[in-house]
Amino acid sequence: MKKIISLPAHLAIIALAIALKGCSLLTPLPDTVEQELENALDRGFDGIIVYVEQSGESSLYSAGWKNRENGVPADPHDLFKIASISKLYIAVAAAQMIHDKRLPLDRALAEYIPGLVGRIEHAEEITLRMMLKHRSGIPNFTDMPDYPWSNPPKDNREILKLVLDRPADFEPNQKYQYSNTNYLLIGEIMDSTLGYSHHQYIKANILNPLGLNHTYSLLGEVDLDAVMSGYHVGYEHDIKYNDFIQPGGSMVATAEEVGIFLRALIDGSLLDEDEQAIYTSLYKYEHTGLLPGYQSIAKYNPDLDAVIVQFVNTSGPNMWMKSETVYRRIVRILKKQ
Repeated sequence: MKKIISLPAHLAIIALAIALKGCSLLTPLPDTVEQELENALDRGFDGIIVYVEQSGESSLYSAGWKNRENGVPADPHDLFKIASISKLYIAVAAAQMIHDKRLPLDRALAEYIPGLVGRIEHAEEITLRMMLKHRSGIPNFTDMPDYPWSNPPKDNREILKLVLDRPADFEPNQKYQYSNTNYLLIGEIMDSTLGYSHHQYIKANILNPLGLNHTYSLLGEVDLDAVMSGYHVGYEHDIKYNDFIQPGGSMVATAEEVGIFLRALIDGSLLDEDEQAIYTSLYKYEHTGLLPGYQSIAKYNPDLDAVIVQFVNTSGPNMWMKSETVYRRIVRILKKQ
């Protein structure tokens, strides 16, 4: 059973609330998720969507704007750029392909992509396992000072050039350090192994079996009018048209379908027992995502037996901290109910 609660956006009321109350995160905890989302607008968010699935029952909430220029209220069914939450889907696909003996876990990057020998330090020692677990030492391309956030490259090879011939951040397998480059390379390895796009594999082996018809690998696959607009503090215009195509950061989905996927991954209904064991050894069961204009959180709370997904379409200074605070407050509200 599912209930949907949508709160229209009224900028005049929001502005008055900000003037009267300020935008402190130390406001008293309200009784309902709906009230918390209303309060979140006072903190500078343009729009917010939340999905909660608990013990087989789900609820969808939204507040603020889908598109503030045209006065379109947020709809809980809006599509959203889920950014690095995409890595969960790639990790699942990798676990399936590893199980099927199509991707040897301990094969070196140099064997998978020989052209990277001498271009990525330690390519002969870095394995697929290390890349999946973010233990490769390969620099993160989004940390490069010349990464063009306002006009992202439309070719993964152009993105990869940002880290070629740079020294490793550390020796392979010496520590954990998150790097988007790992999953860009994993996507390339999958494509080469399959002989077709890993996006097709994910659709056939993950999305279709779960009936996820509103989850897409790329922004270019969707009607942009169905996508929630994205805003960055200090920049006036909608930035949803910036297309990030790199594997592990490119997917678009509804909050509900991210939640359905995460529940299936956690409860074992997506993978068989052996595949699940492989996945568990490699990656986590939650993720966050961040792109200009888009902040997302997808986690499972064992105390509540609840999957909670939150989308916020505003980024900028302190906005991630505020988004995490709202998420924690929602968890506390659910624990009170």
